[in-house]
Amino acid sequence: MNVSAPFIARPVATSLLAIALLLIGWWGYRLLPVAALPQVDFPTIQVTTKLPGASAETISALVTAPLERQFGLIAGLTDMQATSSEGLSAITLQFDLSKNIDIASEDVQAAINAARGVLPSGLPYPPSYSKVNPADLPILTLSLTSDSLPMTEVNRAADTLLAQKLSQISGVGRVLTEGGQRPAYRLQVDPARLAGYGLALEDVRAALVRANVNLPKGKLEGPSQSLALNVNDQIDNVETYRALIIAMREGNPVRLRDVGDVVEGIENTRAAGWVNGKPAVIVNVQRQPGANIVATVERIMQSLPALESSLPPGMKLAVISDRTQTIRTSVYDVQFTLVITIALVIGVIYLFLGSLRATIIPGVALPLSLVGTFGVMALAGFSLDNLSLMALTIAAGFVVDDAIVMIENIMRHVEKGEKPLAAAFKGAKEIGFTIISLTVSLVAVFIPLLFMSGIVGRLFREFALTLSIAVLVSAVVSLTLTPMMCGRMLKREEHKTFGKDAFEALLARYGQSLSWVLERQRLTLLVLLATVVATVAFYVFMPKGFLPQQDIGQITVTTDAPESVSFQEMMRLQRAVADAAREDEDVASVISFLGVGEMNATPNTGHLTVMLKPLGERDGIAKVMDRLGARLAEIPGIVSHLQSAQEIRLGTRRSRTQYQLTLTDLNAAELAEWSQKLLEKLKTLPALADVASDQQNNGLTLDIAIDRDQASRLGVQAQGVDDALYNAFGQRQISTVYSQVNQYRVILEATPEFQQDPASLGRLYVKSSTGTLVPLGSFATVTQVKKPLAITHQGGFPAATISFNLAPGASLSEATAAIDAAQVGMNMPDTISSAYSGDAAEFQQSLASQPLLILAALIVIYIVLGVLYESTIHPITILSTLPSAGVGALLALWVTGNDLSLVGIIGIVLLMGIVKKNAIMMIDFALEAEREEKLSPRDAIFKASLLRFRPIMMTTMAALLGALPLAFDFGIGGELRRPLGISIVGGLLVSQLLTLYTTPVIYLALDRVKMRLVGSAS
Repeated sequence: MNVSAPFIARPVATSLLAIALLLIGWWGYRLLPVAALPQVDFPTIQVTTKLPGASAETISALVTAPLERQFGLIAGLTDMQATSSEGLSAITLQFDLSKNIDIASEDVQAAINAARGVLPSGLPYPPSYSKVNPADLPILTLSLTSDSLPMTEVNRAADTLLAQKLSQISGVGRVLTEGGQRPAYRLQVDPARLAGYGLALEDVRAALVRANVNLPKGKLEGPSQSLALNVNDQIDNVETYRALIIAMREGNPVRLRDVGDVVEGIENTRAAGWVNGKPAVIVNVQRQPGANIVATVERIMQSLPALESSLPPGMKLAVISDRTQTIRTSVYDVQFTLVITIALVIGVIYLFLGSLRATIIPGVALPLSLVGTFGVMALAGFSLDNLSLMALTIAAGFVVDDAIVMIENIMRHVEKGEKPLAAAFKGAKEIGFTIISLTVSLVAVFIPLLFMSGIVGRLFREFALTLSIAVLVSAVVSLTLTPMMCGRMLKREEHKTFGKDAFEALLARYGQSLSWVLERQRLTLLVLLATVVATVAFYVFMPKGFLPQQDIGQITVTTDAPESVSFQEMMRLQRAVADAAREDEDVASVISFLGVGEMNATPNTGHLTVMLKPLGERDGIAKVMDRLGARLAEIPGIVSHLQSAQEIRLGTRRSRTQYQLTLTDLNAAELAEWSQKLLEKLKTLPALADVASDQQNNGLTLDIAIDRDQASRLGVQAQGVDDALYNAFGQRQISTVYSQVNQYRVILEATPEFQQDPASLGRLYVKSSTGTLVPLGSFATVTQVKKPLAITHQGGFPAATISFNLAPGASLSEATAAIDAAQVGMNMPDTISSAYSGDAAEFQQSLASQPLLILAALIVIYIVLGVLYESTIHPITILSTLPSAGVGALLALWVTGNDLSLVGIIGIVLLMGIVKKNAIMMIDFALEAEREEKLSPRDAIFKASLLRFRPIMMTTMAALLGALPLAFDFGIGGELRRPLGISIVGGLLVSQLLTLYTTPVIYLALDRVKMRLVGSAS
């Protein structure tokens, strides 16, 4: 059967079909969105609740625990992490990949509603959720500054205008304003002056609550006219607050200005932000899981001119960080690599064929196959991203194999004197089954990749599908358009191979060496056995990693000061760190902010984002981090933890460094003790660097113990004590001012001077049930104790996370092995369980599944080849080519200093599909020679090896040159692509050298085995 015959006979129809494929692919290319990676994310939702003034323990007990109990009942929830810190509860919920995020958000809202009955009444900020992964990098960072306006006005514009408008844009998951807060009226009262009038802070609060209201009033309805009623019941200016009468004493009013002052400020005075040393409000935009980054940022950028024009004069809006710049550059680099690959592949074809006409044919088939792939990609909902373009780059090297095999076989007949059209019919018929075998067996290799589990499997599924689509499209083109063009374009007189003498000499040398090898088959089998042993040994002992560390030009720095640090001192230390970072010659800008929030869990923690200059203008990120780390370590009083920002971030937990180990225990005290011991142990391991913990257990707390008997005699209740403390020190929000566009809080507090000295507690008065003022010191004692600044939970249980970076030259497999050994050696209590989180957890899963992935690929290839050849013996011959490819790939990765990462493993799996073509082409012709020419197995395989030497060399060189640009890709994101290119190049070099000799020997050895089995059966 000749599949290609109808297409060779009908050139017009075949050409039109090719043009249709080209147009479909071109249109699909226009529709493909641009992205860094395939849009695959775990459905993740973060729930935040604010209760200003509450300690971490109070937040954990009153807010986090009730919510956790309800969230734990949601179906499809796979992970729940919670952090309770000063005034903030943040719970991150991660769902199964199969769950729709909109359905998950409905379940989360239902759980919040169910928990309202046990949450504190009067929460100023009820629980709210965002469809966002808190560990994701912001897709866009903006700064809002002003040289002439106060920061309160800048805060007002950021909160009222920017945050609200940006949140409405499709694809935006959350807009965080760091370093700034909503404007507020702050009532700063002196308790001593207040006590002089016989008043307490609670009296001020009650007076203000009664004086500042905004309630319905109704209207008057007359016979012909209606009149709405309005009252100046709401206070919206400082002077009116200052003149407010809070009590009458001896017929004289006591006004608020008599006991304190009122200022326009912000809700939280313990937050600040800077951009390049200048005070600013930082606006971080995070995307919804699954949203396209480039499309979302484009929509935001289109809206920025209108937003900027609506800002008050004197304010400046600037884009500080735009992730799409690195994404576009990375995608452009891969596109450029793809063009180079196509040129190299076509060049090697010309080198072997020596005919411009013959080279034009694959020069048309290769781009057409790739362009046609774009159409199917668009139909499947894929994107132009690093992985899909990397798949096309690799595909350029071996999708042309089908065309090469077809052209070479037809040319062989033309060189014998046959007419081109007749040669096309005959050659296509001979090689059709071989092309189908190559295609089906190659696609079969990708089947295990399609069934990889977890987020990594979803990420690389698009990679595998894109490769499969490209291979199938190229097979169709090679069976239709290619033989038709051969029959019409090839000329007999042009078929003089470029460098014919050199090639014939090489072929003669190969024939002589192959004869020598066939005389020494046992030695060859031993070499093959040694190759298998070397492959296994390399795999077992080679350092293993997860994903290569990328350089996207961004470093995140987490700063830690002593738990007892004041906000003023923390500001000084944070500025010192930011200034030191800006001094580096490769740093373009530095964003810095403080304040408890979703980025900083505790008040002694700060965050910096260091943006580097373009890659061609600076050192690699590893060198920059080494310099910055050394410089920041010299600043006394603060510790800086650096990590390189990554495009692929698989966890949901923010941590100080790259990889995470989480401990859980029902006993929080036991957990704190052993997590600290483990932290100190891990700091001594040479494979780890910058080991840190999220535990902040040494915060200083003034523990106020009430003598309840004495308090009862004085008529004081615990409620009165809490109210007095909250009014004075908790930034208590006691009222709200409503405007047309926003709401502003009224905050009651003691004067700043009163809040600085612990002795002030003795001068704080609590109103008794009889109305008298009672000093706090008369019924309570104050002691200083240590309490945690934050309480973390995993799955509802107390948790502690230790994070770490890898030491220079260390691999992730070495690091995890050292950590596991350290835990075993410490004999931790059985009640403590430990598990890796984020990237380290995915690495553990991928490490366990790698042998299964390779085994699955081998089984699938064997089954497919067995079906195609109706044989159980010949597939083994073909599979014998794989060990040489494996040892070559592993050796190349080891020599170039690369770990065996997941990308390298995928390269090895791809090699299985590429290198077996040598054996397939040999075996097909050997079997035909045995059947048609009645040759002996030895003569048949010898003849097949010589006949197929040229197409084998051409296809191998094409695949090698297709991977070569990836192996030398040093552009943005090139770290992710290089191991793939290196493993394929190394595997092809070694396998090409060995399989040309081992395949004939294995063919003969298995033929002898088959004959013995047949003889035994007879």
